[in-house]
Amino acid sequence: MSDQTLQERISQLEYENNKLKKINAVLIERVEAGGCQGANPYSAFEHSVILAEQVRERTDALNRVLSELKISHRALKKANEIAALANQRLIDAIESISDAFVLFDQDRKIVLFNSKFSRVWAETGLEIKTGITINDINRLARESGLVREEYPATNSDSKVFRLRDSRWIQMSERPTAEGGLVILYTDITAIKEREMADRELALAQKTKLLQNTVDNLSQGVVLVTPEGRVELWNDRFLDLTGVDGAQVEAYPPFAALMLDNHSILQHALTAAQQGEVLASEQRGANGQVIEVRTHPMPQGGFVNTYTDITERHRYAESLRQSEQWIRLITDNVPALIAYLDQELNYRFTNKVYNQWFGKGDTELNGKDIFAVYTDAQYLELKPYIDRALSGENVTFEAWQRNALGEDRYMLKSYVANIDNKGEPDGFFVMIRDITERRRSAEALELSHQLLEQRVEERTSELTELNEQLRSEIQERVEVESRLLDAKMEAEQANLSKTKFLAAVSHDLLQPLNAARLFSGALSEQIKDPRNCSLAQSVSNSLDDVESLLRTLVDISKLDAGVVTADVINFSLLDLMNTLSTEFQQLAISENLEFSAVNCNTTVRSDSQLLARILRNFLTNAIRYTPDGKILFGCRRDGDDIWIEVHDTGVGIPENKVQEIFQEFKRLPHQQSGCEKGLGLGLAIVDKISRVLGHEIRVDSKEGKGSVFAVKVPKGEPAFSPELTGPNQPVFSKGLEQANIWLIDNDESICQGMATLLEGWGCNLITALSFDDLATKVRFDDSDVNVLIADYHLDNDETGIDAAREVIKHLNRPLPVLMITANYSKELNQEIRDLGFMLLNKPVKPLKLKTTLIHLVEQSNTAYC
Repeated sequence: MSDQTLQERISQLEYENNKLKKINAVLIERVEAGGCQGANPYSAFEHSVILAEQVRERTDALNRVLSELKISHRALKKANEIAALANQRLIDAIESISDAFVLFDQDRKIVLFNSKFSRVWAETGLEIKTGITINDINRLARESGLVREEYPATNSDSKVFRLRDSRWIQMSERPTAEGGLVILYTDITAIKEREMADRELALAQKTKLLQNTVDNLSQGVVLVTPEGRVELWNDRFLDLTGVDGAQVEAYPPFAALMLDNHSILQHALTAAQQGEVLASEQRGANGQVIEVRTHPMPQGGFVNTYTDITERHRYAESLRQSEQWIRLITDNVPALIAYLDQELNYRFTNKVYNQWFGKGDTELNGKDIFAVYTDAQYLELKPYIDRALSGENVTFEAWQRNALGEDRYMLKSYVANIDNKGEPDGFFVMIRDITERRRSAEALELSHQLLEQRVEERTSELTELNEQLRSEIQERVEVESRLLDAKMEAEQANLSKTKFLAAVSHDLLQPLNAARLFSGALSEQIKDPRNCSLAQSVSNSLDDVESLLRTLVDISKLDAGVVTADVINFSLLDLMNTLSTEFQQLAISENLEFSAVNCNTTVRSDSQLLARILRNFLTNAIRYTPDGKILFGCRRDGDDIWIEVHDTGVGIPENKVQEIFQEFKRLPHQQSGCEKGLGLGLAIVDKISRVLGHEIRVDSKEGKGSVFAVKVPKGEPAFSPELTGPNQPVFSKGLEQANIWLIDNDESICQGMATLLEGWGCNLITALSFDDLATKVRFDDSDVNVLIADYHLDNDETGIDAAREVIKHLNRPLPVLMITANYSKELNQEIRDLGFMLLNKPVKPLKLKTTLIHLVEQSNTAYC
């Protein structure tokens, strides 16, 4: 029961008690008055009894009320004591808490507060009392300058203040059940200081981490503040720009760094002033090529990055050289080659294509197909073009008129170019003039059809090569992030170029091989000396074509890095004897004295590659020696052997000695015939020597002669010299009545071989495949001496496969001569492991004859 209710109850009881007293007094007076008047005594007595009973009841009720009143007074006193105790405890409690405490009533007036709240206001000189409203508190805080800053806290029911004594106070509000308000003011200065210390520590750690990150970047980095001062940099920035580190450590304005004429920094400042991301390429202090990028920041200032792209430029130069090689190759391929995009605009044409249509070298680039074809001609080509643009490879034949007005019959191939998404985005065009083939005899038709198929295959390889080059050129824009990929693609492009040249050489070697066989047969059958001279001229021309083709293929293989050394121990005497015999006749024909000092020792090298180096030395010595002598010999130098070629020729100017090893570099000379060749001989020597790891030395005096030498290490004695290549023994026995089988898929080769071998007295059976041979011979009753097989046959069959089938059906060993245009060491080793002999195309008749004599004798010995 509350104090107010108890007080009201006491007042009501006192009022009723007074009322009963008045009633009692009135009743007594009335009784007394009645007795005096002589009223009916009995009635009066009865009335008195009733009144007495009522008085007694009222008196008992009053006594009970008084008893309850006493109890209530005792409860009230106890309640007051409890309330006083609770109030004291509340005061003690709010005094004991660490926060400033304020209690407001429903009208937002102060009811209670603790001393800590008073101390908050102590420095202001203001006295805070109960009854002040919360609005007054806020006003006084502003006017007195107690609160300097106010921040909303993360909790919507609290705020944070920074006082003028730099303390931090957090205010928290809580409503009471009666509608009042409790506010706590918590001193969070220590927490704020700890947060600030943690923040400064985290900032320092992040700054250190950022600096470490920047220091470990491969790029130079510098950060310039909105005020134009250098704030952050790394050592790479100092290295690439040549800026003094001590100067940067003074945190100067960025513009001050340009006082030493730093053009790289001038670019960055100009770009930053324009407020946009700019990039340029500059030359560094040490000659590097540096890419400078300026990135303006949103709040002012900028970040510069400096990237050394010297290697990228070197790769770009390598790509340009590859492009020049491709242009050189395509311009010298006897075919019209072009590339058209989806809109039928020319993107590439080779020299032959431009000449055919009477256009300049770059005149067609960017123009559409109607620049060379009329509307009527285009309508004839449109079905094939549509098929190529749909992703199909198309080959067809058609008559076409060139710029000279000649009508020629052309073999055309349209090869679709498929992008990374598998969609065609253009097509390659390869056109061959096949007029003469069409007009030739019916017997050559099969050969021409095979040639068409091979042209289509080579066109496909050329398509892949051009696609690879186009992809490389496009990705040069993104070389910063794809530098390694660009390098790999460039190497792949060189490898593709080598494969292309090897494939082209194979196709060219086929007719060249046939021509050499026919030429050899013709030379042996001609009796007239004048006609013999003509036949010899044809043979010499074929030698020149073969040398030129092999030189181009070799230089491409060496550039692509696909040539590897097959290092073995072999006798130097055999190699020098072979070369001496070979070049002595050539020197005699040029009226030169040739002498050789052979060396009977074993060396460790690749015999074929070493022979190629020495042949180039000897060829140049004869070519550039108008008269005089040539000496071919060797001398010891510790554990090495110097093989030297001395001549008394024109010599080499001192400033040209290094230049002669560059590609397409030749010394000018007036001697007739010295203009032959491409100037690649010594370039090949230089590249082969790098593959072998052999040192090359040149000593020359202009007008007196030159010495070319190669240093070869000694090796262990070789006890099993090989009988292949130039070291084959020449036997005296002839080939009369020798039974020889030939498997070759080219009829022209078969005809040429038949003419040549039958002229030597051989019995020759030719076949286009093993199945064809099986229809012409009886394996169980045959005295065949030698099998000759071309390595590349139709239907993915090889000469090795055919030779194995023949030996299997004969059920006895048979000497096999394998002929191929493939010069790879892997194939050479495979054929050697099988025990077969190997001749490379084009086959020289004399070499073929000596090899066959050896194999026939081997066969006869086996029969015996």
